[in-house]
Amino acid sequence: MSSLLRRQAWLLLPALVALAAGVLGIGVRATDGGQAAVDEPQYLLTALSLWEDGDLDISDELAAERWRDYHQADLPVQTEVLADGSQISPHDPLLPTLLAAPVGVGGWVGGKVAMSLLAAACAALLAWTAAARFGVPRRVASVGSALAFGSPPLAVYAQQVYPEIPAALATLVGVAALVAPRLRRRHVVWALSAVVVLPWLGSKYLPVAAALAAVLGVLLLRRAGWRWVLLAGGVLLAAGVAYLAVHQTVWGGWTVYATGDHFQETGELSVVGVGPDFVGRSLRLVGLLVDRHYGLVPWQPGWLLVLPAVVALLVRRAPLPPSGTLILLAPLAAGWATATWVALTAHGFWWPGRQVVVVLPLAAIAVLWLVSHPLPRLARPAAALAGVGVLSTMTLLVQGLRGDLTWVVDHTNALAPAYFLLRPMLPDYASDHYLLLHVCWTGILLAGAAATVAVLSRQPVRTAPSMERHEPCPVPD
Repeated sequence: MSSLLRRQAWLLLPALVALAAGVLGIGVRATDGGQAAVDEPQYLLTALSLWEDGDLDISDELAAERWRDYHQADLPVQTEVLADGSQISPHDPLLPTLLAAPVGVGGWVGGKVAMSLLAAACAALLAWTAAARFGVPRRVASVGSALAFGSPPLAVYAQQVYPEIPAALATLVGVAALVAPRLRRRHVVWALSAVVVLPWLGSKYLPVAAALAAVLGVLLLRRAGWRWVLLAGGVLLAAGVAYLAVHQTVWGGWTVYATGDHFQETGELSVVGVGPDFVGRSLRLVGLLVDRHYGLVPWQPGWLLVLPAVVALLVRRAPLPPSGTLILLAPLAAGWATATWVALTAHGFWWPGRQVVVVLPLAAIAVLWLVSHPLPRLARPAAALAGVGVLSTMTLLVQGLRGDLTWVVDHTNALAPAYFLLRPMLPDYASDHYLLLHVCWTGILLAGAAATVAVLSRQPVRTAPSMERHEPCPVPD
């Protein structure tokens, strides 16, 4: 055991950074009204109900105001009182199930510590997947994962009681299983588990789950034949039927939103908006990165390397595992597309970047591969750029622990270096004066992608036989 720990010691850095960021962030209030706010109390109350009563009905917890420990203001109404008097939170139940014991034993702090531990596991798995599956040097993988989880938004959601980090972990498990050199039975089981788990964390993760399922189907067809495709499809079909049956029985609809107070008049599917403008939402393709307040770049400028990394994967001028590009980019594209066209808004009562957290570890792997293989000269500048994001987290923690800001409503008061300096140069999509800066940043991003193609086109194609060899595998161990 001690020798195993020594061999895996390089994974401790990202895990400890994620854990520290999460635990320290618990001391920062979510809003002026409470240490946990918005959707967090719903998850915590459901977890408490599962622990004490063994059911999802939180009517007794609401009546007893069990939320007063962590939310001192009046709790916003999210549930509709059902015919039998019960109230079931309009949120999928897997996260409360995971947190039932921690919340039952340690209260809201126990729940947030459990979230931090999940973030630590996700950070370690990110580093391991980058190194073991995509050939990133261990040192680069370890430091890169630490920088990612030491920066917003991953550092913030390391303690926020939302399904974002567990969903990111499940997605990463699926990718790590699928990109294995030989697709054995255990890898198929892990991939299927990830696909099944994601919708129970949130229906918004269905597109990512579908992308993982499609990739699994392609790989099984290539390597094992139709028998295994049909077997995996049967498992997923049964899981899907069970998912819908449980939702109809418990929530009375196809999604959990059927019991939500907000959707009684407009219907559960209005969670994506009433008459959504999908063309207008296309602005988010760029805005998710560079929005002045809710984009990724103002808090962690290292995410500017995501598009060059994606382009490099598509150009593929460096070693990759078999089907590595498909396995990494399919769920990443599905998650980004969901945040672009399906999400009701990119601006809400949450910390910026929430909608893409589920696939950010995949984006981080792409960036780490970029600076390790096709463009290694970028490694140190990229690390310096990403280090600015860690300064953002440190500044936010200092301000938050002093009571100068909260995670949800006034993060725009942050004095984080990147945010403070970049804010005037970034488009504010919540205003009417974003078009010029949007065009400028679209041009900058496209120019970066074109420059990546130009640089890589001058490089010889390098292959690594051990990674590139397509090995047939019958799946059974």
